[in-house]
Amino acid sequence: MHHPQKNAETASEQLEDLGYEQQLRRSMSLTDVVVYGLIYMVPMAPMAVFGIIFNFSHGMPALVYLVAAFAMVFSALSYKEMAKRFPVAGSVYSYVRLGLNRFIGFVAGWAILLDYLLLPALLSVFAAAAMTSIVPAVPEFVWVILFVVLAAAINLRGIKLTSGMNKLFLAIQLIVLVVFVIGAVVAVCQGRAALSLAPVFDPAGFSWGIVFGAIPIAALSFIGFDAISTLNEEARGGGAAVSRATMIVLFVVTLLFVAQVYLAAIFVPSGTRFAEGDSTNNAFYYIAGDIVGHWFQVVITLTSALIAIFANSIASQATSSRLVFSMARDRQLPRFLAFVDKRQVPRNAMFLIAALSLIIGIAGTTQQELLTTLVTFGALTAYILLNVAVIAHFGIRGRSKRVFLHWISPIVGTAVLAYALASANVHAQLLGAAWLLIGVAIATYWWWRRPSRQLPTHQTADAAR
Repeated sequence: MHHPQKNAETASEQLEDLGYEQQLRRSMSLTDVVVYGLIYMVPMAPMAVFGIIFNFSHGMPALVYLVAAFAMVFSALSYKEMAKRFPVAGSVYSYVRLGLNRFIGFVAGWAILLDYLLLPALLSVFAAAAMTSIVPAVPEFVWVILFVVLAAAINLRGIKLTSGMNKLFLAIQLIVLVVFVIGAVVAVCQGRAALSLAPVFDPAGFSWGIVFGAIPIAALSFIGFDAISTLNEEARGGGAAVSRATMIVLFVVTLLFVAQVYLAAIFVPSGTRFAEGDSTNNAFYYIAGDIVGHWFQVVITLTSALIAIFANSIASQATSSRLVFSMARDRQLPRFLAFVDKRQVPRNAMFLIAALSLIIGIAGTTQQELLTTLVTFGALTAYILLNVAVIAHFGIRGRSKRVFLHWISPIVGTAVLAYALASANVHAQLLGAAWLLIGVAIATYWWWRRPSRQLPTHQTADAAR
């Protein structure tokens, strides 16, 4: 039988053994963490990028999500292992820092920071695009400001309020998805579409280059593992709860993603290519309206913008602020960003993320695809470094006998992610590489010129296992 209070005390003791104080409120159950992960991954996420994925994959969106899930399962396993060994809030930054060294740890944190700085802004852009399709009189930048400010206000009230709202938002999304699935099944039974393998595999348009080229965009929907791991200091079960939640979320979202894109794709005529702009950005909403009715197009668009994407925006801001807090606590970012207020919220980090989201969101309303691939560039780079840290910490330093978990899985994961990264948008590659070079320069400065906060040795961390 699990005792929440005892689990929380054990998790806090593990944190102290790694050299940190318990500053954040440890109030989240396993269910809360799973719900947070699902909200971050967004059950309705494929809707916003369906048109882009469909065009890139030549009509095989289900295959793209299956391959993306396969690519991500190895990283999920790496997160699972590191969450249990190092139960701290810094996620990939902390895992790589403790598993390898502080220099590469900073680079990993800097890489995922690109994801976390851009994602709240990207989500506000997605939401604004959806709302503009319903209320064209209101400019997109107004919606961006509204979504960013509201998300920040909710987060500043504390993690318990965020957790409670997540459950409500998740329930609404699942109900809407059920209506869509039922509507699609009824339409198939009426002969308006036929079940087909084409959305999964179409020999006429198949090419591994096409599929892997789309993975960096599809992977946007699978980058929530790091977000889940940022809750390590707020989950009552600590690393054990986070590791379990990671695998549960991966299974559930894969099922949801594949089902919805498959059902939407069978209603799109073979050989279709959505035109740039509104036809691509809102393709799923139009298809849903054709299947169920115009009223449902409005419902699913509003749910996507006001519930799914907004809920993700709240979670994204919370996650981003915790990464910034962790790096600032280790003096890898300005110290004032590590301030925690009386609600046990990293307030200054939250204000920084909200301000950057406003600036980037307003400037990026016409750059959805570039922002999307830039976000995934940062995440995929950080995931590669995480897999390397698993090999180094468990495989080489720990001489682990668990060959699959600590050798084969991270090696395969690294290879798949590296291929996906090489297939990304060229502009995103260039901008992402420039971001990484800046990170390396900063890390070099910290390494040579500034004394770092002394973290425990690997031996100490192992003893805290």
